[in-house]
Amino acid sequence: MRESSPSHFIGLDIGTSTVRCVIGMLEDGGKLAVIGQGSSPNIGMRKGAIVHIDDVIESVAQAVTEAERLSGVQVHRATVNINGSHVNGMNSKGVIAISAANREITHDDRLRVEEAATIVKLPPNREIIQVFAKNYRLDGQDNIKDPVGMRGVRLEVDTHIVTAATPNMRSLDIVLDKAHVQAAHHTVSSLAAAEAVLNRQQKEAGTVLLDIGAGTTNLAVIEDGEVQHVAVIPIGGIHITNDLAIGLKTELDVAEAVKVQFATLGKHKKSVAKVTVNEVEHHFDNEEVHMITEARVEELLEYVEKELKKIQRSQKLPGGVVITGGTAKLPGLAEFTKEKLQLPARLGTLQSISGLVERVEDPSYYTAVGLMILDMLLMPLGDGRQAPDNSSAAVMGFLDGIMRRIKKH
Repeated sequence: MRESSPSHFIGLDIGTSTVRCVIGMLEDGGKLAVIGQGSSPNIGMRKGAIVHIDDVIESVAQAVTEAERLSGVQVHRATVNINGSHVNGMNSKGVIAISAANREITHDDRLRVEEAATIVKLPPNREIIQVFAKNYRLDGQDNIKDPVGMRGVRLEVDTHIVTAATPNMRSLDIVLDKAHVQAAHHTVSSLAAAEAVLNRQQKEAGTVLLDIGAGTTNLAVIEDGEVQHVAVIPIGGIHITNDLAIGLKTELDVAEAVKVQFATLGKHKKSVAKVTVNEVEHHFDNEEVHMITEARVEELLEYVEKELKKIQRSQKLPGGVVITGGTAKLPGLAEFTKEKLQLPARLGTLQSISGLVERVEDPSYYTAVGLMILDMLLMPLGDGRQAPDNSSAAVMGFLDGIMRRIKKH
C-alpha cells in the first residue's frame, strides 16, 4: 500500500449514524477522481456530538481502512467535518486604519481587518473555527469584494464567524489522534456538502443548502459567492424513526424498516404498511405513518424558516433550497420543502467528479465528497498539487475567496 502524497485528497465525514471516508486524486488534465471510499456504522454519537469516544474511534478506523483497501493509499491526514448543535454562527465587524504612505490596501491589510473582526467576546468554553468575510467597506464605499490594490484610509469588513464548543473539539481531536488521522482542516458539514453540489450560479444568486443527516440538519446560506449564515438544527432522520416507534407503538428496528420502506411526504399508494423484521411480519396503518413523518419534517422546516428569518432571507433566495444527506432520500421531500418554505427546492447532485462516482452518488456521501474537494482546494499549489482544470475550478466555486480563511487546527 502506497503512502498518501500531496496529490491525494481525503475527506472524513464523522456523522451521527455513520462515518464515511472518501479518497480522490487529480487525473491528467486536472479533473478530480474518486479512487476510494469507506463507511462504518457509528454508535458513539448523539445529535452530532461525541458521547462514546472508543466507539467513534473504532468507526473512524474501520471507514478509513476500507477506503485505504479500495484505493491502495494509506491515510494519515484528512479534512474533517464539525457537527452538532454546539456549532453556532455569528456576525462581526472589523475596522482598521491604513497607515502606508500611499494608502494602498495590501494583502496583509485584508488579513489584519479580518483578524480585527475575530476580536469578539466568547465564553471560555467556545472557540472560533472559521471566519468568512462577506464584504468590505473602504472610506464608506460599500460592497467591495476584494479591496487589495485600492486606496483609502479606513477599511472595514463584515464577517460571519463560526464557533464551536471547546470540549467537543477536544473530543474530536482525541478521536482523530487515536485513529492516527491528522486533521488538515476542519469545516462544517453544510459547507462541505455545498462544495460538492452547488454551482457558481447558485452560490451567487443565493441558495440555502440543507444537509439532513441522521441526528442533525446542517444549514448554510450562500449568496454573492459568500457564506451569509451557518446553523446546525438538532433534528434528523433518527427523529422520524423515534417518532414512528412511539406513534406506532413498535420496536426501533421495526420503525426504521417502516421509515425506509413506506415513509413518504407525497401520496402513499398502499393503505397498509407491511414490514418483516427478524422473520416476524408487522402491519401498520399507512395513513398514520404518513402523518407522523410529515409532522416531524414540518417541525424541521419551521426551524429552517426561523434561521432564514434571522437574516431576512425568508422566501428571498432565488437559488432556492438544495437538499443533501441520507434523509434527502425521503420520497416527496423536495416538493414538501418547496410548499413549506415557499422557495424552489431540489435534491442535490454531484458536480464535476469522475472515478468511482457510482460509489458516492448516494446523498449521504455528499458531505464526505465535499470534504475531499476542500482538501484539494485548501492545499497550497506549492505542496505538489496541480491546479484543477477551468471547468472544475468554476464548479468548485469558493476557491481563494471564502475558503482561504478556514482556521487550521
